[in-house]
Amino acid sequence: MSANRTAAAGQLRALLEPVIRERGCDLEDLAVTPAGRRRVVRIVVDRDGGLTLDDVAEVSTSVSAALDEIEAMGETPYLLEVSSPGIDRPLRLPRHWRRATSRLVSVSILGAAAVTGRVTSADDDAVELDIGGQNRRYPYSDLGPGAVQVEFGRLVEPATDGLRATPSAAG
Repeated sequence: MSANRTAAAGQLRALLEPVIRERGCDLEDLAVTPAGRRRVVRIVVDRDGGLTLDDVAEVSTSVSAALDEIEAMGETPYLLEVSSPGIDRPLRLPRHWRRATSRLVSVSILGAAAVTGRVTSADDDAVELDIGGQNRRYPYSDLGPGAVQVEFGRLVEPATDGLRATPSAAG
């Protein structure tokens, strides 16, 4: 990416972060790419508890209004894409780990082999993983990016009739 594009993306990020925060979300990623005679603005947002389609639509409307209000994209037409992060998003920040609580993850540990465990808790300093029935706490500085593992048919919440519910195939 050229220095001009990097600076422009930084300015756009500074403009949009407060707009997205007003909707109770975090701006996870922003990319502007040329696509013929227009540009594609791709924005990834997330929040604790996840997002609904209505949440994404509200953020999209707010971001579009902000871009148009100050003519941030100039005269060039643009296509705005707002989405939530996919399951393949690397877990890098404390909020990513916190949002993965109860999920099975794999992660490389500094000076040790990679491990797979379930996130039991995460705070600003470290994540706690259940690995083979033992809880282990790892500071983020010792971790590489984590990866959520897809679990088909995972039992998650007890149902009111004593049976356990299964989540969708998306995990």
